[in-house]
Amino acid sequence: MNANQRRVAFATVIGTTVEWYDFFIYATAAGLVFSHLFFEPAGKDIALLISFASVGLSFLFRPLGAFLAGHYGDKIGRRAMLVLTLSLMGAATTLIGVLPTYETAGLWAPILLLLLRIIQGISAGGEWGGAVLMAVEHAEEGKRGRSGSYPQVGVPLGMLLASGMMALMTGVISPGDAFLEWGWRVPFLVSIILIAIGFFVRRSVDESPVFEEIAEHKAQTKVPILVLFKKHWPLVLIAALVFAGNNAAGYMTTGGFFQAYTTDPEGPIGLERTDVLIAVAFGAAVWLIVTLIAGVMADKIGRVRTYQIGFVVLAASLFPVFALVNSGSLGMLYLAFGLFSIGLGLTYGPQAALYSELFPASVRFSGVSISYAIGAILGGAFAPTIAQALVQATGGTTAVSVYLLVVVVLAFIAVSLIRDRRGIDLSFHNQAEQEVGALVFDKRAVEAQTQEVSK
Repeated sequence: MNANQRRVAFATVIGTTVEWYDFFIYATAAGLVFSHLFFEPAGKDIALLISFASVGLSFLFRPLGAFLAGHYGDKIGRRAMLVLTLSLMGAATTLIGVLPTYETAGLWAPILLLLLRIIQGISAGGEWGGAVLMAVEHAEEGKRGRSGSYPQVGVPLGMLLASGMMALMTGVISPGDAFLEWGWRVPFLVSIILIAIGFFVRRSVDESPVFEEIAEHKAQTKVPILVLFKKHWPLVLIAALVFAGNNAAGYMTTGGFFQAYTTDPEGPIGLERTDVLIAVAFGAAVWLIVTLIAGVMADKIGRVRTYQIGFVVLAASLFPVFALVNSGSLGMLYLAFGLFSIGLGLTYGPQAALYSELFPASVRFSGVSISYAIGAILGGAFAPTIAQALVQATGGTTAVSVYLLVVVVLAFIAVSLIRDRRGIDLSFHNQAEQEVGALVFDKRAVEAQTQEVSK
């Protein structure tokens, strides 16, 4: 890895970490305090459902961010979109930290909170596509899986940082009532420092070599989104279903469900907030390590095979994980989150390389961003809300396990329809081959492979 590739790797990791730290502290706060501070007049159970729904609300606007970032990312470049999305996320997060609560501002408090969450969603929708393309398109030959896993680890790193920061506030700096009064604000305000660091780092990296080729030949697609849906809509749908399996399961922790479920003083477990947050941070650390391992596996045995192994592991863990959580033991909670994170990491590490190799260069930013955003809606958007509703309706978590199992099985089927293309040339000059053969039922793949052999 040369100096520029190391700089790109660092920039994608640090920027994505900061972006998702911002995103996840909202989800954590939604599970712990927002139902009380912003939605309490609705009543305890309904307030918690609304709080989780506000987490999902941002997902509905992620496609808008993906459309905008994809359009301009394919026209003016990957790097510019990375800087813009990071700045937008940071501004929204910092403002949440100074919002008045319902007690002081009435109905305006939840309205402003939801508006800022929407801005977070727009930013998150545009962030991921640019980060993974910078990593994958700069990667060395034969190491795209590993390079693509770097921005992926920004998600568990962001979760680790968010959980650690929240645990510091609840357990050391502002325990008890102080956390409700002012302590919850600090993690949001700290974001402005992290954003400044991420902004500086991202401004220092070179533009993607693939986009430089496109710009040099003045071959930018006028309306890449229209081309994407006209010619490649099956890829978008199948790629979205692949991500939905990982995202629905992952949002049990990243969306705040486990935190709320295990710390509810009137619930069946009733653990301390700080203890649970540290356990979540442990799970995030395992997720991070397995994600990196999965990136290497994707280069060795293929993206699709790594995914298939991951979905099998994830499916097999669903019922045991909830059984361990329901034991009420803090030690078993650590085991549950660690076990859960193995499947999450195996189905997250290969994603950047798999997605990047699905779409032709001219619409690649739009393709990966929109697929990711739609997958997030199908999978994680309202997964915490659905899980909470199922618990309230059935009095247990078995229905939650069944719900997640269905989504994971659908994702396994979807990834099995994708042809592994880990050796394909991603450059603009190879667009003709990139246009065909991404799916196993695309018969044009045979023609493309025959032409490649004859060269």
